[in-house]
Amino acid sequence: MEGGENENGGKKRGCGCSKQDFLPEESFQSCRSYLNALCNTKSRLRDRLLARSADHMELHEIRGRSQHEMKKRLNWWDIIWFGIGAVMGSGIFVLTGEAARNHSGPAVVVSYLISGMTALLSVLCYTEFCVELPVAGGSFTYLRVELGDFVAYIAAGNILFEYVVAGASVARSWTSYLATLFNHDPNSFRFHASSFPEDYSHLDPIAAVVSLLICIAACMSTKGSSRFNSIATIVHVLVLLFILIVGLTKANPQHFSNFAPNGIRGILKASSILFFAYVGFDGVATLGEEVKNPGRDIPIGLIGSMLIIILLYCLLSATLILIQPYYQIDVNAPFTLAFQAIGLKWAKYIVALGALKGMTTVLLANILGQARYFTHIGRTHMAPPFLATINEKTRTPVNATVVMTLVNSIVGFFTSLDVLANLLSLTTLLIFSLVALALLVRRYYVGGETTSSNRNKLILFLMLIIGSSIATAVYWAIGKNGWTGYAVTVPIWFIATLGLNLMVKEAKKPKLWGVPLVPWLPSASFATNVFIMASVDGASYVRFGIWTLLLLLYYVFIALHASYDAAKETTDTTSAATATCLEDGGASQLHH
Repeated sequence: MEGGENENGGKKRGCGCSKQDFLPEESFQSCRSYLNALCNTKSRLRDRLLARSADHMELHEIRGRSQHEMKKRLNWWDIIWFGIGAVMGSGIFVLTGEAARNHSGPAVVVSYLISGMTALLSVLCYTEFCVELPVAGGSFTYLRVELGDFVAYIAAGNILFEYVVAGASVARSWTSYLATLFNHDPNSFRFHASSFPEDYSHLDPIAAVVSLLICIAACMSTKGSSRFNSIATIVHVLVLLFILIVGLTKANPQHFSNFAPNGIRGILKASSILFFAYVGFDGVATLGEEVKNPGRDIPIGLIGSMLIIILLYCLLSATLILIQPYYQIDVNAPFTLAFQAIGLKWAKYIVALGALKGMTTVLLANILGQARYFTHIGRTHMAPPFLATINEKTRTPVNATVVMTLVNSIVGFFTSLDVLANLLSLTTLLIFSLVALALLVRRYYVGGETTSSNRNKLILFLMLIIGSSIATAVYWAIGKNGWTGYAVTVPIWFIATLGLNLMVKEAKKPKLWGVPLVPWLPSASFATNVFIMASVDGASYVRFGIWTLLLLLYYVFIALHASYDAAKETTDTTSAATATCLEDGGASQLHH
């Protein structure tokens, strides 16, 4: 960007930026207009709090604010490998040890299957939305259309925070695994700044450089990023298959004899831990705007990749148990030390190489998802609209990609893995739950068409589904061993879902692809995600509350007024265009 005047006539500074790039809305043009906007906060809150967007608005008017369109160059093959690359990082190498040794024992295979099927339910919900609304905003768009601006904003703000933390964590882990390949301590590849606090004193330039290289690839071309991702992910899968085959040559079936030492509770507790090995596919849904044939490519890509991941996870966890008894598995490095125990010390290099490949593709998928989330939020003016710009040459969201990479790099450069791991919150599960709820609303409620009777029944059944799901999760969290609570909450969930199925008329059918067995599968997805949320530590809820409070402050003072002005401008433009069409039509009739 060069200096000069912008389209609104404001003088741009030397860096090419002006106030109009950040706050171009009417409410921020002067102190008086901003004070006037603050005085009208209450009325604007009433207007925007439950304001729902529409499919055609998101697909055309909102997307048009980016000035240029992203290239539609992805197909089902790209989406499959993006799905695998986004999900299969180092989780299988880290989480399996804790789950198997401390909770499920050899039944870790069942735990992986349960958590995988739970993730698959969420994938189905995402797939229907992504086919119907193939835009860059992902879950932000889906929630904005069905649950309103405010819910979408809070959810998106939290998921972006988690994306930053996850991206920084993976970047620092990349350095750690690289050090392992060279038989070094991870901190030997970092610089120690003694004047900084201990948790921020090990500076990691490798993490920052890797993030910046990924950023360059993401900015240049989505199709080029896809090719790189496909090659890296295929290599990663081949490494996993190699681990699988070598491990099975040392298999001992006797290790499965005490299959579930801690019973069903241990299996379910392990499932709640292992679920986090399946997250990441939600970022792939933000690529919908760049898919050639959404109705075909997205279902094949998203569902196909998750089925492959479930199969690989189950096979790898079974191999680990066959190699080593569950009570001897190391919690921190299960595969590496298991191979050492059977005399294959060189295998740790293969494991580290596989983890490096996996983390590289996770970083790529992470920044692609972050940028596209932020791009669509910028289109709605809930974030500075300069983030919505699509580069004319590359047809990628360069501004959003660069901004998010800089944030990731700064956090990853300074912050230790221990701090980052403790910052990962329950946001992903919350988003998955809300998307499932939004799908039920989408299928059973259409404004202006659904009768008040059906609307009231829908609200009642949804409240029962939500309440019974939360009650089941709370009963599990407080550690009750009896089944009395479940005998009450689970039937309520079942009756509410059955009532929704039998007593409320379905208002909207999907045009191209839809989740089968509605409302059962979305309702089950909501319930299982809430159930897993009960396993998240209390500190995560505190962090969620603090970050949400900060988001609320930004919303009340900035985002509310910016989005209100943008929505008003869109409404005025649409009304003017409609009036012009009517006038032209009337003049044409008079002429005839």
